[in-house]
Amino acid sequence: MNASPELSIRQMAGMLRAGKATSETLTRAALGRIRAMDIDIHAFTNLDASGAMDSARVADAARAECADLPLLHGIPVAIKDVYDVAGLPTTCHSWLSLDYVPEEDATTVQRLRQAGAVILGKLATHEFALDGPDFDLPFPPARNPWNLAHIPGGSSSGSGAAIAAGFTRLTLGTCTGGSIRIPAAWCGAVGLKPTYGRVSKHGVFPLAWTLDHCGPLTRSVEDAAIALQVLSGYDPLDPSSADEPVDDYVRDLDKGVSGLTIGIPQDFLQSSPQASPAFLAAFDRIAAVLADAGAGIVHPGLPGSEEFRATGHVILSAESFAIHAQDLRSRPLDFSALTAARLLLGATVTSEDYLNALRVRRMLAARVDAALSRCDVLLTPVTLDTAPRFESPSRVHSLPVQSCAFNVTGHPAISVPAGLSPQGLPLAVQVVGRYFDEARILQVARAIERLSGWENQLLPD
Repeated sequence: MNASPELSIRQMAGMLRAGKATSETLTRAALGRIRAMDIDIHAFTNLDASGAMDSARVADAARAECADLPLLHGIPVAIKDVYDVAGLPTTCHSWLSLDYVPEEDATTVQRLRQAGAVILGKLATHEFALDGPDFDLPFPPARNPWNLAHIPGGSSSGSGAAIAAGFTRLTLGTCTGGSIRIPAAWCGAVGLKPTYGRVSKHGVFPLAWTLDHCGPLTRSVEDAAIALQVLSGYDPLDPSSADEPVDDYVRDLDKGVSGLTIGIPQDFLQSSPQASPAFLAAFDRIAAVLADAGAGIVHPGLPGSEEFRATGHVILSAESFAIHAQDLRSRPLDFSALTAARLLLGATVTSEDYLNALRVRRMLAARVDAALSRCDVLLTPVTLDTAPRFESPSRVHSLPVQSCAFNVTGHPAISVPAGLSPQGLPLAVQVVGRYFDEARILQVARAIERLSGWENQLLPD
């Protein structure tokens, strides 16, 4: 049995169904790779080896009685440490929450378990998914497997690092301003932020109620489609959950882009002049291969990225301060200095500021809708350069990213790798779609993955 980390979810499922592998052997192989490599990467805050092996044996027993099981049945996965997993601490990478052990799973974790997935443990994040990297916390920050001197992105840092390291094909992340797509972009993974309300947030510690999204980080676009199929659906326990039909996200993955129209909003792209030459070359290359594959290219208007970013900053600051206000008053020294300083900015946001930001958000969402009325999807940047080094914190916080826009508007967006820089670090582009049209952005992302050659890219050494 070949337990290579390059095997896709579908390939592993095929081996399990054919009796060429067991969940126990797949899980043992994943645990062995984690034990050998995570001492340097720090993707995990809590590796639940015994629990994972127990779940794998249960999965194998179920397969012995029924061969027709979901693709995720028996597949090892890992969870960002802001999701509740019954019996494991939800620390949020913070001193304040080290002792919190939930009794119930988050809805998304329940859905993974119902599909038969095996949970390996909890993954590193930034403190309360806010800011980092930060060394003043209970666990060291995760590092980028492509080059350990570089950050993996935040706040789903462990989720991106675990994919790049080959620990698992599927992790769960959260995204408030780009925290699924940024680590995916910098770690050479696929990061899917679904439409706001598409995936339940019940049982996930919030950062900003109206900006937070839950979604998967995966090794491939097909893996992301398989994951979204399991994670999607209405949840009455989540007030923001949308009661919308769940599409078949795998069916049209390989239909290609012939006949589709791709919108490239030039003003949005050019509003961040700090884009690196390597990124711009990769972006132009992706646009060209899509056009060569039969897609039409248009250039719809869209406001500059800074307008979205400023709006998101006000909303995030106000909502995150409200969530943490009591602990900031009673336990201020238990936060890291970086987190406390960032949270306290929210105390300066007035009700007028917040309400104006909500009003502008509606206007920006309408502008994105108008742009998408001219095309099937938008092609934009996620980040404008490769992952910064740890010793360049000023670059981490000043590097322009263009992911926040679609947290503000709630449109679905996916980060898909677009090649490597001359320094051997991943580059990525972002595909944005209409509300609840995840199937279309997955279809275009799959075409990018195939046309760019990334589907044959091996994991970093």
